[in-house]
Amino acid sequence: MTRDADAEGRSASQVLARLRELRELDAPTHGGRMFAYVYDSGLPELDALAGRAAELARPLNGLDPLAFPSIAAMERDLVAFVRRAVNGHVRRAGGPVVGTVTSGGTESCLLAVKTARELWRRDHPEHPGRPRLVAPVTAHAAFQKAARLLDLEWDPVACGPDGSVRAADLVSRLDRDVALVVVSAPAYPSGTIDPIATVSDAALARGISCHVDACFGGLALPWWPETPVWDFRNPGVTSLSADLHKYGYAPKGVSVLLHRGRARRRAQFFATTRWPGYPVVNPTLLGSRSAAPVAAAWAITQRLGPEGFQQLTAACVRATRQIAHAVGGIRGLAVLGAPLGPALALIADPSVPVGERVDPHRLADAVGRLGFKIQHQPGFTQANGIRLPRSAHLSITPVTEHLARDFAVALANAADAVRGQGRPAVGAPLAALRALGYGERGRVPGPTAAWAILRSLGIRKNTLPGDQAGLMALVEELPAPVAEALLVELLGRTGEP
Repeated sequence: MTRDADAEGRSASQVLARLRELRELDAPTHGGRMFAYVYDSGLPELDALAGRAAELARPLNGLDPLAFPSIAAMERDLVAFVRRAVNGHVRRAGGPVVGTVTSGGTESCLLAVKTARELWRRDHPEHPGRPRLVAPVTAHAAFQKAARLLDLEWDPVACGPDGSVRAADLVSRLDRDVALVVVSAPAYPSGTIDPIATVSDAALARGISCHVDACFGGLALPWWPETPVWDFRNPGVTSLSADLHKYGYAPKGVSVLLHRGRARRRAQFFATTRWPGYPVVNPTLLGSRSAAPVAAAWAITQRLGPEGFQQLTAACVRATRQIAHAVGGIRGLAVLGAPLGPALALIADPSVPVGERVDPHRLADAVGRLGFKIQHQPGFTQANGIRLPRSAHLSITPVTEHLARDFAVALANAADAVRGQGRPAVGAPLAALRALGYGERGRVPGPTAAWAILRSLGIRKNTLPGDQAGLMALVEELPAPVAEALLVELLGRTGEP
């Protein structure tokens, strides 16, 4: 009887060698050439410390901090650190600011919505319908996910062409059926800080929960110069989220969700004794939880302290200003709106003739060939017809400062290579989709049809396209359900054996 060689397993050296081969396929996580998804402090010592701390905590299970009190101790320290950074440590009306360590920004957002929904149901037992979740269209997509999962009506508020939202437009939507209004500090797509003070004041006057999504900027803005008051100093802010795996420089995934008052945080919990097993009390959506990211984040905050974060943020400030200045000198390219924080969105400059504009998606593809990765963001037409332009997103980290000059040169060269080319044509696949009736009466392609369309664009299984401007152009033109079906299939095929 013969045995499959794979059934015998591999040596440890073979396994690690294979993993190193796989890692060669990844986008760079260190060195400042990746402007999304990863947040590089530029301090190898910090990465080494985080790795050692994560390994020490690797066997632990965050399901029961009573069995593993080290987890409770680290989480208390992390909540206290973030609370102080966002000015929640000063006792104000509404009770003490308390919080929870979560698995990431999406879970923090989901729990903030869940809490607001529970409190709304408690306070409005007479209301027959679903509550609304009000937010600018630039609020993170995690809030749309939360609305779908938790059965709230998603009520997006339109922004101006520069990505900013008017406080009056948000306030006008606040009524008794609103469970939560969300504002961002800053909004990821544009880098703009929403009008938090005015909106939270209006929410307070109406008895409506107000969440500040600072998942992206919550550990940079406390040390950023000349920011508006965006945190718990606003008495109407009832909850706030900040990710430690972004500008806290910890490994994925670890975030903090803070609430004003213990009763509010308790509404976040799930507890039951109504089964024959052990009593279950979960402060988060997860049961078993890895303590490794928690330990890594704890070690980093302990090592850096507020002064260390201030120094890293200062590097982000300098790099952001350098890059914005460089963009201002590139004909046909511009920064969207008036960002404040470590994010920029690059757009084609509408003030120059069309033939001299730089399409940001072609720019992203071209700069990728020069060794830098920036993120494509499709254009978006809002319900009122105002269109937010397609853009390229840049998350700027401390290590960016060391490569800012090289990146500016690459941006200029890439812009020169694509200036005036405009958006890629997508007439053929678009016509094929329309001929098959997709988008009419809610019809969307299934897995087989969606994959055939993707293959017509040159996409192959387990291989994402190097150039994505064409795919983004198609996404912009298609009805959202059709575009979403294609993207689901793209990611679904990537994970199939």
